[in-house]
Amino acid sequence: MWKRLCSGLAGLVCAGGVWMPLANLPARAQTTHYCKLTPTAIAQKDVLRQAAMTGDHTAEQQYKALVQQHGQQLQQCRNRTWPRQQALWIRLYPCDLNHGALERLMDQIVDWGYNTVYVETFYNGTVLLPEAQNQTPWPSVVRHPSYRNTDLLAEAIARGHERGLKVYSWMFSMNFGYAYAQRSDRQQALARNGYGQTSLMALRGEDGIGAEEAFIDPYSPQAKQDYAQMLQAVLQRRPDGVLFDYIRYPKGVGGASIASRVQDLWIYGPAAQQSLYSRATNSSGQELIQRYLSQGQITESDINSVMNRYPGEADVQWQGRSPSVSPSAPLGQRRAALQNELWQLSVAHALQGVVDFFNWAIAPVQQQQIPAGAVFFPRANAAVQSGYDSRLQPWDQFPQTAEWHPMAYGVCGNTGCIVSEVERVLSQASSPAQVRPVLAGVWGSPMTNRPSLEAQMSAIQRVAPQIQSVSHFAYSWQDPQTDRERKFCRLN
Repeated sequence: MWKRLCSGLAGLVCAGGVWMPLANLPARAQTTHYCKLTPTAIAQKDVLRQAAMTGDHTAEQQYKALVQQHGQQLQQCRNRTWPRQQALWIRLYPCDLNHGALERLMDQIVDWGYNTVYVETFYNGTVLLPEAQNQTPWPSVVRHPSYRNTDLLAEAIARGHERGLKVYSWMFSMNFGYAYAQRSDRQQALARNGYGQTSLMALRGEDGIGAEEAFIDPYSPQAKQDYAQMLQAVLQRRPDGVLFDYIRYPKGVGGASIASRVQDLWIYGPAAQQSLYSRATNSSGQELIQRYLSQGQITESDINSVMNRYPGEADVQWQGRSPSVSPSAPLGQRRAALQNELWQLSVAHALQGVVDFFNWAIAPVQQQQIPAGAVFFPRANAAVQSGYDSRLQPWDQFPQTAEWHPMAYGVCGNTGCIVSEVERVLSQASSPAQVRPVLAGVWGSPMTNRPSLEAQMSAIQRVAPQIQSVSHFAYSWQDPQTDRERKFCRLN
């Protein structure tokens, strides 16, 4: 009834329970702390938008003017408020193509004081490209006969720009999704561990249900070719930045969360194996690497056999090797040293695959002078007990020219663990401005043992006021009811 009344009275809006002429709307809307718009300003714009969407031309002009005004006020507020860039992570759904839906969504983001939005573009094995133009191996997010040519990503960027928002494309990287892993012609591109498993097999639960995360071998030419095709299509939409997520290997379950044996490493795909063998600089080194990879260890007999086969080579050699023992050392001592060196070589090879993939992925983005960023866990590069975090995410080796978006998701009931994660990243960054923390939580109250967003941000500002950008995960946490409605509604 309310919507019919508001749309049925031309030239009037209903704000705060009071009907007023459009021309009498306040010239400027006030902002609250963190640059949020006041409830009155939000209500006025909501009513104008609804009237505009029914074809009221006067309301449409008033609405467009107010949208532009709010965008300018937001930027002015952010210029004088810490942090200068406040971003929100969001997933779009097919229903966001319904009439007025994107306008409402982007208005809401501005209302909350955000001047940047990170739109999920490639996730769970689907891509935010129009179906009629999608030449990639992944299905489009929107699969509806009437919308085959409709470009949801381009529309989101355009609606964001109308409001003064920067719109980044947020993309999965080494996680290509379940559907990709089911293709018979892409099996060689998948990452495998020394137990013959893909990530889908390794992460399967006790109930027999498989995971959705399908990680690829970062050394695979096929995987790179597929990703490059998709990335180029995204870049044609000219987002304001591109953020690469899942630049890592899978997080193992239970004890498998620590990689302590070579079989735990995701370097058994054909391309990764061949690349590792090529790191040998002589024949004896290559054969010893092959034996270590296939057996998970080397024996004294392996060393004798290899050296007897290549008598002209004084010692095994591979890239970066600095022998820790002499070739003339006792065989038992030499075996232990070589096995440790082979383990370190294998770990370094796995890490290098991630770094190389990221450097390769950001190159075309930066060539177009679009910012590129890495999304990572601050502790995913850590040594743990006798091994390493199974994700093997060497973010400290990512280029300093990229934005660093550490997911400071520590859960300890206060801000201490969150701040320590941010400080850990700051210690490796060339500039604090490069570090753009990602916080999980909601405004105004704690959630899942995490302090409110206000508390988290205040704590970070105290220890690192030089940081100029903070983002919040995610829209679905800030407005779960609307997110559910958007996810499950019907596309008209």
